[in-house]
Amino acid sequence: MKIVIYHSKECDPKRCTSIKLANQNKATITHQMNRIPYNAIVLDAEAKKAVSCEDREKITKYGLSALDCSWKKLKKSSFNFKSKKNHRLLPFLVAANPVNYGKPCILSSAEALSATLYIVGYKQEARDLMNCFKWGPHFITLNENLLEAYSEAKNSSEIVKIQNEFLGGK
Repeated sequence: MKIVIYHSKECDPKRCTSIKLANQNKATITHQMNRIPYNAIVLDAEAKKAVSCEDREKITKYGLSALDCSWKKLKKSSFNFKSKKNHRLLPFLVAANPVNYGKPCILSSAEALSATLYIVGYKQEARDLMNCFKWGPHFITLNENLLEAYSEAKNSSEIVKIQNEFLGGK
């Protein structure tokens, strides 16, 4: 499975989960947006549609990409895409990485990639990514009930419904 990460060089390279994944041959890093594979599913916090099992076929065929850039500069970075038809948003999850531990929805790139793989049914591959980090397996454990529920959803709408029910909404 092809994982390509757009890296904007805005983080501490010693703490960067993308760099660590690349160093362990789990992902490829690019510094050019046009190097993200055409038709790949792109994780983007500005996307309109949640990732779901409907995305599994595209991930299998074209790959999975993440945008590793500052949260503060995300809007600017994600505007560099001509089309956002394959951009996906992650549902509510809690970070386990040391920088943002316990914070909702502020995941590292590795956590985001792992969550996506888990949700679309690549659960072992999701665990393999997290095993690259001392704290990584705890991400799966911390979010296991939600990840399981999301992975059983049939589509993006069901993902959002599960998320809203968990958060106490309707």
